[in-house]
Amino acid sequence: MLYNETVHKMFTSLMERFDKMERAFERMNKLKDCLDGDTLLDNYDLCRLLGVTKRTLARYRQKKLIRYYMIDGRTYYKASEIQEFLQMKGKSLPAAVSH
Repeated sequence: MLYNETVHKMFTSLMERFDKMERAFERMNKLKDCLDGDTLLDNYDLCRLLGVTKRTLARYRQKKLIRYYMIDGRTYYKASEIQEFLQMKGKSLPAAVSH
C-alpha cells in the first residue's frame, strides 16, 4: 500500500510539472505572436530609457499616449510603438533597443 501511494504521489507531482511547463510554453507562444519580430520592453526598461518614473508611464497609458500589453499581470511595450511615440515628440530610442 505504501509503495502505491508513493508512486501515485510521484506521478501526480510529475504531471503537475508537465502542466506547469505546458502553461509556460503557451505564454511564450502568446508572447511570440505579440512580438512579430519586435523587442518587448517592461516598465523597468522603459523607465530607464525614457528617464521617467513608473507613475509617468501609468499616466501615459491612462491618456492612451502609448500602447501596452498585459502578459501574466506584467506590463510590456513594443519597442517599435515606443519609437513611434518618441518620434511624435521629436526623440528616438537608442539603436540597440529599436526593432
